[in-house]
Amino acid sequence: MPLLIFAACSAIPSVYAQSEAPEPLEQKVQKLTEALARTQAQLEQSQQALAEMRRQLIELQHQMAQSKTDAVSESADPASSSSDAHDLSAAVEEIRERQAMDETQIATQEQVKVESASRYPVKITGLLLLNSFVNTGAVDMPATPTVAIPGSGSTGASIRQSILGLDARGPHLFGASSYADLRVDFNGSSSSTGPYTGYYNSNSAILRLRTAHAGLRWNHTEAYFSLDHPIFTPDTPTSLTAVAIPALAWSGNLWTWNPQVGINQDVEALHGRTIRLQAVLVDVGDAPLTTEQVGTTTSPPSSAEQSRWPGVETHIALLGDHASNDQPHNHFGIGGYFASHSSTLVNHGFDSWAATLDAGLLLPARLQFTGSFYRGLALGGLGGGAYKDFALKPNDDSTGYYFRPLDDVGGWAQLKEKLAERLELNAAFGIDDVFANELRRYNISGNTLYQNLDRTRTYTGNVIYSPSAYLLFSLEYRHFQSTLVTGSSSTSNIIGVGAGYKF
Repeated sequence: MPLLIFAACSAIPSVYAQSEAPEPLEQKVQKLTEALARTQAQLEQSQQALAEMRRQLIELQHQMAQSKTDAVSESADPASSSSDAHDLSAAVEEIRERQAMDETQIATQEQVKVESASRYPVKITGLLLLNSFVNTGAVDMPATPTVAIPGSGSTGASIRQSILGLDARGPHLFGASSYADLRVDFNGSSSSTGPYTGYYNSNSAILRLRTAHAGLRWNHTEAYFSLDHPIFTPDTPTSLTAVAIPALAWSGNLWTWNPQVGINQDVEALHGRTIRLQAVLVDVGDAPLTTEQVGTTTSPPSSAEQSRWPGVETHIALLGDHASNDQPHNHFGIGGYFASHSSTLVNHGFDSWAATLDAGLLLPARLQFTGSFYRGLALGGLGGGAYKDFALKPNDDSTGYYFRPLDDVGGWAQLKEKLAERLELNAAFGIDDVFANELRRYNISGNTLYQNLDRTRTYTGNVIYSPSAYLLFSLEYRHFQSTLVTGSSSTSNIIGVGAGYKF
């Protein structure tokens, strides 16, 4: 009996084990059923895709048959066949031209363009510029006029305003990137009165250094030396016919290129704006009319160099957005200039100075305003003062001169309208005015036009069209009005056409 009870007890776990064994099998069956359903759905999708492909194949066969029929019918029409052959030939020729152009561009990119001794990249740039002109009245220089004089007009053309340049990028030094650039043109003159003379001189010494820059550039600081216009005139009027001598030169645009050593510092301001602080030491040249001659073959020092002190320029500007790139941006600046002079011509020293304002504004309707204003003394070396720093006349005993540095006021303004990306209109006005009450006391009968010149005004307007990034065309009108201290004045209208190729 105990054995039976033990056997019965031992049989109970085996019965439970047998009743629990089918549960994993049922789960497997369920999983297989779900997999079969998914496979069936995929098969149905595949059948639908095959049916769609079969339908598309039938449509393609019909289209091919129709195309053969159309080709047979068109082959019976010689004119249509000839037209199709011509179109095909033109398309093939266009493809060949594009391929040849692509191959040329690839070859150009692969070749070494310019090799420098430093092995750093150097780029050649330039502007081949043709200017033709019609002057209704006499001017000081027919191709690059700045002053109207009494007399008849002239007509001609010139390529001497073409520009050749080099741009270089050098090594990093003290955490800054180095750079250099150079620009020359072919409007030079060996006249003894200096490179900015108002007298026309047609000689063989035509190559002229225009501008040059070299420096180190950090994120917010730049140290450099240059041959360029004053730092307080950051803008210049737009023109394609006044390039060798910038537009509105001697009519309110202080433009002359002088050696400078300077530093720029950018300070971040609110709302993405920047305050730019600039200061330079400048070796300002003499005014064209008052360059001193010593009767030798050597070049005499300028009156600023004889003072043995460099001139100083400062400029503070508030810059808007895009100030760090080449895009137009809002800006407003104030500047100052001071330089000492010592003249052996009059055996006396004098100072020159200027206070300036400049602005650039982006206006609605794609308009842009730029301008500059100055008030100063003895500004002939910067491109003002009616070509002179001072007025003079012999004293009573003819052993010396009476002289006076001339006060001067002037400026210019331009309004630009960008009609399209490659088409723009520009209108500008400039004036340079020496104080007549100061100059009148030194008026001498028989003096040259420049010695008696009191005021120059220029009105200009042009349209510039650039059909591509490398071609430029312009039509420009300028009106010069030059007034002598005696009250007489001369006018001339200039119609100029410019065509340029940039490279």
